Amino acid sequence: MDSYFSILFTEVYKILFLLVPVLVSVAMIVWLDRRVWAFVQKRRGPNVVGPFGLFQSLADALKYIFKEIIIPASSNKLVFVLAPVVTMTLALISWAVIPFSEDFVLADINVGILYLFAVSSLGVYGIIMGGWASNSKYPFLGAIRSAAQMVSYEVSIGVIIINVLLCVGSLNLSDIVMAQQNLWFVIPLFPMFVIFFISALAETNRPPFDLPEAEAELVAGYQTEYSGMMYAMFWLGEYANILLMCAMGAVLFLGGWLSPIDIFPFNAIPGPFWLIFKILFLFILFALVKATVPRYRYDQLMKLGWKIFLPFSLFYVVLTSSFLLYFDLLPGK
Repeated sequence: MDSYFSILFTEVYKILFLLVPVLVSVAMIVWLDRRVWAFVQKRRGPNVVGPFGLFQSLADALKYIFKEIIIPASSNKLVFVLAPVVTMTLALISWAVIPFSEDFVLADINVGILYLFAVSSLGVYGIIMGGWASNSKYPFLGAIRSAAQMVSYEVSIGVIIINVLLCVGSLNLSDIVMAQQNLWFVIPLFPMFVIFFISALAETNRPPFDLPEAEAELVAGYQTEYSGMMYAMFWLGEYANILLMCAMGAVLFLGGWLSPIDIFPFNAIPGPFWLIFKILFLFILFALVKATVPRYRYDQLMKLGWKIFLPFSLFYVVLTSSFLLYFDLLPGK
């Protein structure tokens, strides 16, 4: 019995050791997001609450905690309450398989990439539940848009991942990182990295693909009827998903925890710090896109996903497999 509780305590500790930094990172990443927008638009951004405005996210969190939660009388109350919980939970459990170093990963499973792809795909259910349960036309339209958008770009992301798997021969995320010791996949698969980055913007409803919550058309989309901490949980789930996509990009294309140069002092920096640097780099690109690129029309969004990204990704799979087969570079041979 003592050994059982010891194992349970260890597992709970490992989970908290991962989730608490992720939640804190979400708060800090919102501050960074605002600072990048301010830099591009030549204004100051958060700068009053705490040094350099670092406590602005904490102030916003306190505001959401003390705001009243209003549930519309005509809504499906159970589904309405569950929607933000589902969104945030799915965003957080996805981090279980992200390897921060060779020895530091919560669940080093052999099908890590499939787990990640499956759980991230389920995120659309929280949005659909929130939009439908609100019993209001704007949230419902936002939920329909989000479902179509996320399904469309998940197809492209899945095909892009096949290119990486062909080069590695494994579904384990740690194996994918270790396969990039000599050459990061961003170099031979650069077109796929670009398409992955753009698809990740659409997958997470980030500008210029934030049509599910376009304020000029749908007020706040699927979040319109939410307030207080329930709104904040949608917000936490969205930013946790953005960080997750940045982590996926870093693991699949930028060598994960590996140092870019295997010489001192670069190789003396611990692996988790390199992964964090790469996640921050990709997130800053996310923020720069939001600050500079105008919103797409919905027909342009669908055309880009189905008529451009999907055919090109499939072509690149054929190109990659043909190259590996011709030069006898297929893994496991």
